[in-house]
Amino acid sequence: MDQALTPSPSFPSRLPKVGTTVFTVMSALAAKHQAINLGQGFPDFPCNRELIAAVNTAMLADHNQYPPMVGVAELRYGISEKIASLYRHHYNPESEITITAGGTQGIMTAILSCVGPGDEVIIIEPAYDSYRPSIELAGGKTIAVSLTANRDEQGHVQSYSIPWDALSNAVNVKTRLIIINTPHNPTGMVWQAADLDRLAKLANDTNALILSDEVYEHMIYDGRQHQSISSHPGLAARSFLISSFGKTYHVTGWKVGYVAAPAALTTEFRKVHQFNVFTVNTPMQYGLANYLQEAAHYLELPSFYQQKRDYFRAGLEGTKFKLLPTPGTYFQCVDYTNLNIPQAQLNEADFCTWLTTEVGVAAIPISAFYNEPVQSGVIRFCFAKKEQTLSNALTRLQQI
Repeated sequence: MDQALTPSPSFPSRLPKVGTTVFTVMSALAAKHQAINLGQGFPDFPCNRELIAAVNTAMLADHNQYPPMVGVAELRYGISEKIASLYRHHYNPESEITITAGGTQGIMTAILSCVGPGDEVIIIEPAYDSYRPSIELAGGKTIAVSLTANRDEQGHVQSYSIPWDALSNAVNVKTRLIIINTPHNPTGMVWQAADLDRLAKLANDTNALILSDEVYEHMIYDGRQHQSISSHPGLAARSFLISSFGKTYHVTGWKVGYVAAPAALTTEFRKVHQFNVFTVNTPMQYGLANYLQEAAHYLELPSFYQQKRDYFRAGLEGTKFKLLPTPGTYFQCVDYTNLNIPQAQLNEADFCTWLTTEVGVAAIPISAFYNEPVQSGVIRFCFAKKEQTLSNALTRLQQI
């Protein structure tokens, strides 16, 4: 029989509702139409050459074999010192910090380590698109509550806030995990210290764990301070903290992050981690450990990105796009429904397709961050780009 005609055995999909991510789709569309890609969240400028040199030095020093499963000690100790300095909480680098292949792997492994069939996991939509599939692969049930969209008299979204009543009502005896994200992708909203207090009160009499996705921790503006889950003792005791060197040091392609959690949680996390990826790129870990010693490399990041945010916002001020607040992340959300063009009536996905193919600027629809698309007329731009890239994009957007 012709091998090409032999059908593959069929089997039920583990993720029957999952297709190609919107980020991949929009990036491919941007490349096809030579559009400026402000959709997918990655910088188009280089990382610091000192970091490259540190990795090269590690390679030349023959740090090219398997590192410890939990991560290179120098990097874990550096992370512990950084968290203690910024957020006043000490994680034992031996038993409470694990190096991961990026934030997404850390998220999935944390979920797989504690969620089983019948367990409920609360997420807050719009939500990063890896949360729900990870929960489903663990056999859990996703309970989604939506951020409150605060609107003006014309119905335009002005800002987002935490849906405390819905969150409280969602918690029950089946709740195994609550996933939060601050600064928040895609809206840019940030949690305040009072929000952590309220979350602690909500979770206090339950067995629910917390997963805090903080990969944008150093992208917070206007003098605000990042409120890490680790800064709240009551929450730190029940939480997985996720962060990412890729986001912090402009090296998203390296896929290196970390998870910090109490020893009991870390023990279960590492059980899954060792059979998930086992370990992470060795010379990158040594290079990052060296680079992490200079605190300015992350302490100066808020001002670096605030300049980009302010430049991009100033360029949009003269347009009909309605700017939403951006206190954190490197994303700017806008409401497009006030544009004086017929396309302003399109749904978010179709508007982004039109914007990419006809205007030459790619964006991401906020509706893509919901399981059941909610049409709010809001789209997301990424301003983690060179000034020339932002200038070119603004020139096109200003002509709409």
